[in-house]
Formats: sequence, C-alpha cells, structure tokens
Amino acid sequence: MNVDRMLRLIAGLFVAASVLLGIYVHPYFFGFTLFIGLNLAQSAFTNWCPMMTILRKSGVPDQLPRST
Repeated sequence: MNVDRMLRLIAGLFVAASVLLGIYVHPYFFGFTLFIGLNLAQSAFTNWCPMMTILRKSGVPDQLPRST
C-alpha cells in the first residue's frame, strides 16, 4: 500500500470513528471531525499533510513498484 492509499484509509477511519464517538459518547468529538476536514482542505492548497510526512518516515512507499 502506498502513501496516498494509506492516507485515504486513515482519514476515512478517523472520520468514521469521530462521528460515531460524537453520536454515542460526547458531541465534542465532532471537533475532531472538523479538524480532519480542515486539515484535508489545507493539504489541498499547500500540498503538505502532516500524516503523509509521518507515513513516509515510517517507511510507507510513495509509489508501489511496477510489476513487469
């Protein structure tokens, strides 16, 4: 799995978890959902995302190797 796909997976899981926590635990968890959305929006404009930096430093490849 490459960085882009891993980032989408993590963002989706975080959004789903924060919405469920906001519904079933406490509404303040919706603040985390807002944070994720704002972070995704800023990364669209700046082309920089903190989670991508973390994934790259942990060894997740930018692209999958091509099979011939």
